[in-house]
Amino acid sequence: MSDQRLLPLSAFSASARRLVRGIFTDIDETLTTDGSLTGEAYAALAALKGAGLLVVPVTGRPAGWCDHIARMWPVDAVVGENGAFWMWLDRQAGKLRTRFVQPDAEREEGRRRLQAVRAAVLRDVPGAGIASDQPYRLADLAIDFCEDVPPLPRAAVDRIVAIFEAHGAQAKVSSIHVNGWFGDYDKLTTTRQMMRELFGVDLDAEREHYVFSGDSPNDAPMFGYFPDAVGVANVRDFADRMAHLPRWITTARSGAGFAELAQALLAAR
Repeated sequence: MSDQRLLPLSAFSASARRLVRGIFTDIDETLTTDGSLTGEAYAALAALKGAGLLVVPVTGRPAGWCDHIARMWPVDAVVGENGAFWMWLDRQAGKLRTRFVQPDAEREEGRRRLQAVRAAVLRDVPGAGIASDQPYRLADLAIDFCEDVPPLPRAAVDRIVAIFEAHGAQAKVSSIHVNGWFGDYDKLTTTRQMMRELFGVDLDAEREHYVFSGDSPNDAPMFGYFPDAVGVANVRDFADRMAHLPRWITTARSGAGFAELAQALLAAR
């Protein structure tokens, strides 16, 4: 898809930015930069939260990471494993809580079926690896194509996706992994469910009051849903692979782009 519809963030009017009540954000290469969370990006998260905005990372990263994020980061909740669950710190009860979108038995059956996918990928796609964060996952399988392995060509990434789909699984491409799972959820469906159940917000009716920021194909459902979705500049790297693009784009890449977005939202308040 052409990226001609991407508009500069500077064209996002102050009056519209002033209406924003919360921000959902991808993590890898949206908040992070070259695999690391910069102080600038973390400070931007804290500033948004401190200004009273709802802040929710929506990521393909595993449950083990999300436990830490929900407890330690300046966020209200986190959606993990591309929508398999959300976690939040219940401060009144002093307890971390997790809401899975699938029953335990269905999730267990999905993990069992993913073993065949894992074997097929490792057999048929030379150079692909199992993501180093796989031991901390509860619902999906993450195939590494450039994080801890030498970068694979696009044809190999497409082959990984095809193997997942041949087994009847969903597959989404991030900036570093192909994530696959059995189930009809994704980042968007779970975010909508979380907002309704946890925060009492009908996101369908209120979506103009929320922003999503991201960078890669697994963010496409969110880009298509939110009228003021924002891509960090590196979203252009994947623009031809996305069914939906964000409306706005930052001038800076990755974490610096997220900080640019945060500054724009805060300046309008």
